[in-house]
Amino acid sequence: MEKTQAISSAAFTELASEHLINSHLGEQRFWYWRGWRIRYTHLAETPGTEHETPFLLLHGAGSSLEQWRENLTALAKERPVYAMDLLGFGGSQKVAAELNTDLWVAQTAAFCQSFLRRPVILMGHSLGALVALQMTTSYPEQVSRLVMLTLPAARQELAGSAAKIGAVVERWFASPLLIRPLFWIARSPKTIRKVLKALSQDPTRVDDELIDSFVRPTQDRGAARMFCYLVKSRTSDNFSPLTRDLIPLVNVPTLLIWGKSDRVIPIAWGQYVNRLNPQLTFVEVDNAGHFFYDEGAVDLHNLIDQWLAGELPETNDDLIPIQV
Repeated sequence: MEKTQAISSAAFTELASEHLINSHLGEQRFWYWRGWRIRYTHLAETPGTEHETPFLLLHGAGSSLEQWRENLTALAKERPVYAMDLLGFGGSQKVAAELNTDLWVAQTAAFCQSFLRRPVILMGHSLGALVALQMTTSYPEQVSRLVMLTLPAARQELAGSAAKIGAVVERWFASPLLIRPLFWIARSPKTIRKVLKALSQDPTRVDDELIDSFVRPTQDRGAARMFCYLVKSRTSDNFSPLTRDLIPLVNVPTLLIWGKSDRVIPIAWGQYVNRLNPQLTFVEVDNAGHFFYDEGAVDLHNLIDQWLAGELPETNDDLIPIQV
C-alpha cells in the first residue's frame, strides 16, 4: 500500500492538448510525470476487447515506441495495446539527470497505475526487457505476464579480460570532451543507417521511416546534454541490478524469445538465463536477429498467441527452436 501511494503522489496524469495521429502507431498523446513530458500511444482496434488484459510495450535502447510499427495494430486485434517512450528517448523529454532502470521502472509503474489500473502483459525489447523484468519483480501486482525479446546483462555481469578492458574504454569515452563529438557523429542518418544494417538480418527493413525514428529525437532540445548523462550513467554499476538476480524472483508466466543470429546480445546469455527460473518459457528462433519484432513480426505474433493460449510449454525443461 505504501508503494502504491508513493507512485500516485509522483505521477501527474494531465494530458497535453497536443496529440499526433498515425495509422499504424495509434493515437499518440503526452502525459506528464514528475513534471517531465512522456509520449505514449494507445490502440483498441477491435470493439469488445477493451476488457481483455492489455499489452504494455517498452522499446529498446536508443529507440522509441515507433519500433513497434509492425506490432501495434496486429496485437490490438485481441486486446488493448499501449506503448510509451522511456524518459529521455523518442518523443519523451530529454532530461539532464542520471538515467537508470530504477527511474524507468518508476515511470512504468506510475503509467500503469495512472492509465491501466489492472495487471498488464508487459513486453520489452533489449533495454525495455530489462526494465520490464525489474518492473515485474518490483511491482508484481501490476504484471500478469512478462514477454522479453532478448535480455541484456548488467555491465558488472560481463566477465573476463575483454569485459574489463571494455569497462575502461567505456569510462574513457564518458569524458565530456569526447561525448559531444560522439553525439554529433552518432546522430548522422548515414551512421545510423550503416549501424542498423550491420545489425539487421534483413537490411531491407532499414528504411527511411526507421532512420527518421532514430534521427528525429536527437534534434530535440537538450538531446546532446542528455546523451552525456546517459553515457555516464551507463558506466555506473548502479545503472541496473544484476539480471541473474532478478530472473529467479519472477513469479508470473514469462516468455523469453531470442533470435539465434542476434548480433547484439549473444544467445548464449539467453540459454544461461533460461535455467534460472522454471516459470520461464525460452524460444530460440532460427534465422532471426536482434530486430525479430520488426523483421519477423508475423512469426512473433503467432508465438505470442500460442503462448497466451497455452500451446507452448510453461516450463524451461527444453529449449523450443522455431524455424522462420
